[in-house]
Amino acid sequence: MKLPLHLADLRGLLQALDWDELSLAVQREAATRLAIVGPVNSGKSTLFNQMMGRRVSPVTAVPGTTQTVLEERFGPFVLVDTPGFGEVGGMDRAEIARRAAEEADVIVLLLDAAAGIRQSDYELYQSLKATGLPVIVALNKMDLVRRELPAVLDDARRKLGVEPIPVCARSGAGVADRLIPAIVESHPWIAVALGRALPAYRHQLARRLIRSAATLNGIIAAEPVPGLDVPLLLAGQVRMVLRIAAIYGESLSVRHAKELLTTIAGGVGLRFLAGQLAKILPGPGWVISGVVNGLGTWAIGEVALLYFETGKRLTPAQLRARYRQMRRHPRGENASLEGELS
Repeated sequence: MKLPLHLADLRGLLQALDWDELSLAVQREAATRLAIVGPVNSGKSTLFNQMMGRRVSPVTAVPGTTQTVLEERFGPFVLVDTPGFGEVGGMDRAEIARRAAEEADVIVLLLDAAAGIRQSDYELYQSLKATGLPVIVALNKMDLVRRELPAVLDDARRKLGVEPIPVCARSGAGVADRLIPAIVESHPWIAVALGRALPAYRHQLARRLIRSAATLNGIIAAEPVPGLDVPLLLAGQVRMVLRIAAIYGESLSVRHAKELLTTIAGGVGLRFLAGQLAKILPGPGWVISGVVNGLGTWAIGEVALLYFETGKRLTPAQLRARYRQMRRHPRGENASLEGELS
């Protein structure tokens, strides 16, 4: 089969994609609402303030301090603190919290590890799951149950049927390395909103986004018919670059994203040629194509990340040199990049 490279066939395939919709979709991803809900006095406001990096929501030892929904906007990202469930005489506040959760894109259910998993916690978790939204369960105050933490986590797994995330909202332990990644895994596109809202986590979030895009392109490239996957592979790479740019607060059009891709890795035809030719050999060739294109997408993402991390100061020649080094020595060059970014 003749590969559709640089020819009218390739142009037709690429034009069939809705590039404007792709750009709008990435913009919409940055308008994400993350609601923190949970029983009264479970530490929701403390976690809210920890994630924001400053005291925004009032925190006291008195249960029920948060009486209304509190929203903080950093660019297009909205983090929502809610009143607690279970307060005596607090039915109205619970309903307020429930509505806020239902309007969110992702829900963080924060439970008190020191109090253990109660029947009311189980019922709250089940009601939140019924919304159809991603629900991340976090166990707060792990510093108070340090010795019993394995048993507490096992109890939560058994009663809720989900893997809980131990955190300490007061100190921030477990937030960056466990909670944030779990939120991103629940919806990988949320990395755009989180990265713009929380600059300290940008690099970590961008790296997860790159791995996700590389894995997806690797799976797509394993499709056996040469040429049919090229538009999807290119669209995946463009979307990845747009998302990385958005994480770092840069506004790129699809055209500019394509230009950056071309600058980094050359033209469409040459970039996908090796993977497409491998498909001539059925079976192993499809696997090779997946690996080649997955690695290529990963290398492009890493170089794009370096480009935005360094304030877009790299020249076209430097970008291409980095890309070639990444393709030849992915592990060693990755360590080099980590050193430059640290």
